[in-house]
Amino acid sequence: MKFSPNDICPCGSFKKYKKCCKPFHDKITFPKAALELMKSRFSAFAVLNTDYIIFTTHENNSDYTSNLKSWNQEIMNFSKNTKFEKLEILDFIDGEVESFVTFRATLFQDNTDISFIEKSRFLKVEEKWLYVDGQFIDEGKK
Repeated sequence: MKFSPNDICPCGSFKKYKKCCKPFHDKITFPKAALELMKSRFSAFAVLNTDYIIFTTHENNSDYTSNLKSWNQEIMNFSKNTKFEKLEILDFIDGEVESFVTFRATLFQDNTDISFIEKSRFLKVEEKWLYVDGQFIDEGKK
């Protein structure tokens, strides 16, 4: 899907993309909180910005690799074949250097619902928030 700066941002803010996550994606500014990073990463997947996903992933993440070409291709394949329907923030624990965001991502691949709930962990490194890892949560508990 081709994405325009005037489209509504995929993160769920109801703002135009250019006034919401695009400045983060263009590295003009950086998220001030892990919650902003979480939303901007969801948007980056939706608008096929693989560089931003890589740029905001902590080196302790299991997907982290120095083989940027193959990692970039994996993210692109996932993003191109996924419809990013909706992001809902369920819980946010804001810390000075470690924060947690629990969210529901509503996603579809070939009309198959692959939605999930995840509690993501973020660390602040040199004044920048990075995604470290996440834990999938069953629908019944939060």
